[in-house]
Amino acid sequence: MQETVVIVGLGYVGIPLAVEFGKKRKTIGFDINKKRVQELMSGLDRTREVSAGELKEARQLSLTSDVRDIENGNYYIIAVPTPIDKHKRPDLSPLLGATSTVAEVLKPGDIVIYESTVYPGCTEEECVPVLEQGSGLIFNKDFFCGYSPERINPGDKEHRLTTITKVTSGSTPETAAKVDQLYKQIITAGTHPVSEIKVAEAAKVIENAQRDINIAFVNELALIFNRMGIDTKEVLEAAGTKWNFLHFYPGLVGGHCIGVDPYYLTHKAEALGYHPQIILAGRRLNDNMGSYVANQVIKLMIKQGHKIKGSRVLVLGIAFKENCPDVRNTRVVDIIRELEDYGCKVEVYDPWADKEEVKREYDIQLLERISSAARLEYQAVVVAVAHREFAKLSFDTIAHDTTVLFDIKGILDKCTVQARL
Repeated sequence: MQETVVIVGLGYVGIPLAVEFGKKRKTIGFDINKKRVQELMSGLDRTREVSAGELKEARQLSLTSDVRDIENGNYYIIAVPTPIDKHKRPDLSPLLGATSTVAEVLKPGDIVIYESTVYPGCTEEECVPVLEQGSGLIFNKDFFCGYSPERINPGDKEHRLTTITKVTSGSTPETAAKVDQLYKQIITAGTHPVSEIKVAEAAKVIENAQRDINIAFVNELALIFNRMGIDTKEVLEAAGTKWNFLHFYPGLVGGHCIGVDPYYLTHKAEALGYHPQIILAGRRLNDNMGSYVANQVIKLMIKQGHKIKGSRVLVLGIAFKENCPDVRNTRVVDIIRELEDYGCKVEVYDPWADKEEVKREYDIQLLERISSAARLEYQAVVVAVAHREFAKLSFDTIAHDTTVLFDIKGILDKCTVQARL
């Protein structure tokens, strides 16, 4: 009889996993959010990671929010968020909560695999004790663990779960082999087994820390070149003609990975008595970009002769990246709050973001549509996200001669805007 895979957490990471395994073998998708489960059962995925057709193709997949339905699982794959708190410290409560749920149904011989991004050592130091306490079983005798970091890129239809090499690991050599074989069933790009769980955890957390530092570098270049009156994008395009130049572009760094994961690594480093310098310097610079953009917009508005208090500003996009509805940890909010502090009346339009989620998370009411009747009333327009809809937008309908047009993402021709990063 084929063993059952249980996916715990049906968000951006969990639902693609559940669908792919559901095409191959008996799979149960579990989430504590009953509404989320009901929507998925009806064919609706608000993350837009899987379509109704793909959900239907996963013929061996069942979905539930009842823990009793996952009692007969053999592999439990935990794919829940690992955010940071307001002090930028790791918040493990979703991870440990999911671990406690699995502990309730854990049986001898089961394997618990973690996909959530954590610091090296977290699985064995934080999660395993919860599993042992909740189940009464002994680690590496009665049950086993694995770690295979998620590499989902929300909104990316080219680099998907099955086409990205999967790093795998296990708490024993035998477990590592089983975990690797499990993922090989769905990963066409192949797997990369490593020697221990800590290595896999470390590999994941440095992937995003590396990107964060590289983006911080080009963000700093943007600050410097702005003072020089040089167009940063043009400089980067020129430098990019060299074969070994790394292609990164300035912008806001938000989302559930790049703007969060480095704090997991620095947390562990500081706990060991080492105080990171480069990683945290990059984080500070990237975290301040929203404030920088807002202040540049205000300066340009003043130059155009606009009275700042009461001015109407249109912000295009609130998702953390283009062509994606994900608004978790979006740094566009920093721009909005800063402009509001100056007394501006900020309106936000995003055709991808879920209006209810944005209202609930940020208390921001998204526009239903951009009204051309408001054209003469906007004193500034900020292109904050490079949604494909904005690249096609006719800005003549929403901006006039004195409107400040600030393009953060560089999707517009530089001769049509007052400024861009």
